[in-house]
Amino acid sequence: MSMIFGVPIAVLSGQLLLGLINGAFYALLSLGLAVIFGLLKIINFAHGAFYMLGALCTVVLFNTLGVNYWVALILAPLIVGVLGVLIEFFLLRKIANEDHIYSLLLTFGLALVIQGVLTNIYGVSGLRYPIPEVFRGGVNLGFMFLPYYRAWVIVAALVVCIGTWFMIEKTKLGSYLRAGTENSQLMQAFGINVPLLVSLTYGFGVMLAAFAGVLAAPIYSVTPVMGANILIIVFAVVVIGGMGSILGAVITGLAMGIIEGLTKVFYPEASSTVIFLVMVLVLLVRPSGLFGKEA
Repeated sequence: MSMIFGVPIAVLSGQLLLGLINGAFYALLSLGLAVIFGLLKIINFAHGAFYMLGALCTVVLFNTLGVNYWVALILAPLIVGVLGVLIEFFLLRKIANEDHIYSLLLTFGLALVIQGVLTNIYGVSGLRYPIPEVFRGGVNLGFMFLPYYRAWVIVAALVVCIGTWFMIEKTKLGSYLRAGTENSQLMQAFGINVPLLVSLTYGFGVMLAAFAGVLAAPIYSVTPVMGANILIIVFAVVVIGGMGSILGAVITGLAMGIIEGLTKVFYPEASSTVIFLVMVLVLLVRPSGLFGKEA
């Protein structure tokens, strides 16, 4: 059996694949956080709850209405995105001019409410969602077996991340979003509806979390607490990449997933803490994050 650093290549490649899949979810969730904080300066502690809502919405749509995976991939993020717009309009807008700590506390409390209500309804045992028929099975690459659905998750996450970065950084809509948050009065003078832009931006960031939840539904057990379990890791990833950095969120999310996977091979005891260790080291050397701008 082929070995690399004393580890069977099949084991190493399997953990790298697992790390890349986790990294794809980290990248999507970190991207949503970076969009919301970078453009709106809202520390969205409800992000994990929206990720969970995307997964749970997919399961509920399938079990109650028979909605297939492809429809849920569009419908679930839209439903959760509309909820995000309503939350921004009725709650977050009221404290828009207050210190960032108020948005953190409000979204943290909101996440606890959502999690608590859904736990009472669905419990914590977990709901299952079947892998779509078209993605069942996999391909033998010689050194590893690659499940089709895992490959789809990686590709879908990368396409959405790159598309989001391009839209925000390279299009006129992205320039409106950035300008509207930096100088809202000037943009309103030019006839731009800045409050609507803010609501849609928050809704879009929430949609990214829900999209990740839909992708996660066939892989992980869907429970009301699944968002809380991943949120703290995602915040660490955002801090490493740089708060508000779109490109940093994507690159760091993928990199941290791979590092976590490699750690499980060579030093499993540290696999649950390696991301936080990297965060500490980065903050000591570069407090603004790897891709963040110095204050």
